[in-house]
Amino acid sequence: MTVSTGVSRGLARRNSDARSSRLARRLAALLLIVAGSNVAAPARSEPVALTFDDLPHNGELAPGTRERELVRRTLAILKKQRLPPVYGFVNAAKLEGNPDGATALRLWVAGGQRVGNHAYSHLDLHASDPAAFLDDVRRNEPALELLDASDRWKWFRYPYLREGDTVEKRRTVRSALLARGYRIAQVTLDYEDYLWNSAYARCAAKRDAPAIASLRASYLEMTAAYLDANREMARRVYGREIPHVLLLHLGEYTPEILPALLDLLRAKGFTFATLEDVQADPAYDADPDAGSKYGGTLLEQVIDARGLQYPPLPKKPYKALEAACR
Repeated sequence: MTVSTGVSRGLARRNSDARSSRLARRLAALLLIVAGSNVAAPARSEPVALTFDDLPHNGELAPGTRERELVRRTLAILKKQRLPPVYGFVNAAKLEGNPDGATALRLWVAGGQRVGNHAYSHLDLHASDPAAFLDDVRRNEPALELLDASDRWKWFRYPYLREGDTVEKRRTVRSALLARGYRIAQVTLDYEDYLWNSAYARCAAKRDAPAIASLRASYLEMTAAYLDANREMARRVYGREIPHVLLLHLGEYTPEILPALLDLLRAKGFTFATLEDVQADPAYDADPDAGSKYGGTLLEQVIDARGLQYPPLPKKPYKALEAACR
């Protein structure tokens, strides 16, 4: 054997060992991700409709981030994953002096997605009277009419998921919305995903890779836990499995975490459907017809109104996310 041949074979063995080591590390990382997200083989399958609130965007943005790019990247994921049309609920006050936001919304609709009403200024019904709240709803309509000439935008999502702190307020607003031709866009799956948007924007601006990895781990862990808990809530309310509506918020973190979220939903046994198809289920005819101190998802409202018991819920990392990358 010549020296050059020996060196070549030695390098080949080292390269092979390195490739094997990298493969082992990747496999170990994959196993850790699956184990950490607490995903078991799905025993059932329920349709879920994705919805995004606070368009054109929610939360802080990293320097240089443009709303139109967030929408473009999100649309590319939805197209690649072949999801049905998704509703984005608009606060048109965010378009004032913001041509980039207006462009982002036009791109959203041109990309085959839908828009709905989230009130002009994201007004909190619990902190306002019905007349002021309904005026905020109406002020949002001209922007929606420009974005969608059909009446598909006549879906309303209550800001903060608060439908009235008194039953009288709830009934007044709900009756007025129905008289204007709206359907209420309910929510059954929610883990306050918006909490990660600003945290990620700050960490991305600092290029803090360990912090970003920590955000990803906490997001997927909390998502998995709340998907399980919310499904159990549905069984306690209806005595059966139901199709679901997932509340998301379009922000800096959306195009980064969305592929992993969709993978997790599939691993949990969900299939994807439109908001219209999901809310055709009789479960969405439920109206708790009661005032609510805190508001919440449809399931939370019914549980509170009936005095049912909640399943165990993990504590969300509010303080850690607020402090991330400060």
